[in-house]
Amino acid sequence: MSQFVPPENSEAIARLREQHIGRLFLQAHRVFSDLAYEKLHQRGHIGLSIRHTSLLANLDLGGTSISILAERAGMTKQAMGQLVAELSEKGYVESTPDPIDGRARQVRFLERGWQFLQDAYHVKQEIEAEYGTVLGEAELEQLRTLLQTLLDHYAAH
Repeated sequence: MSQFVPPENSEAIARLREQHIGRLFLQAHRVFSDLAYEKLHQRGHIGLSIRHTSLLANLDLGGTSISILAERAGMTKQAMGQLVAELSEKGYVESTPDPIDGRARQVRFLERGWQFLQDAYHVKQEIEAEYGTVLGEAELEQLRTLLQTLLDHYAAH
């Protein structure tokens, strides 16, 4: 088996990999997520993974079936069922028979889940305030507008 030898311009390729906007979006998302988890942890929401918070973010206020949650999160119903069981054990949600379709399960927020939603809202406000301090309020609003413009453009296609 021959050994791979990187091309002569590997340093230039490495720089290009680090400098594209997708990498910046990814890094900014990670920083935001890390800050949010730290602040949620300080509020007592310990032991939640990104998969747990994804479930909570996709759960409608009036409840959502496990199959719809799985579809929204891009995972199997079985995997979603496991997440629901974990969050149920932690006191965030409950799973009950669907009143319309007895074969389906309906997931609803419990008191701790409602508290999580309130805390998450305040955490997002705190992080945005920090961003406003770093960037300036006008620049933060411009960033929000530019990101929304990109999202709107590609949602239309």
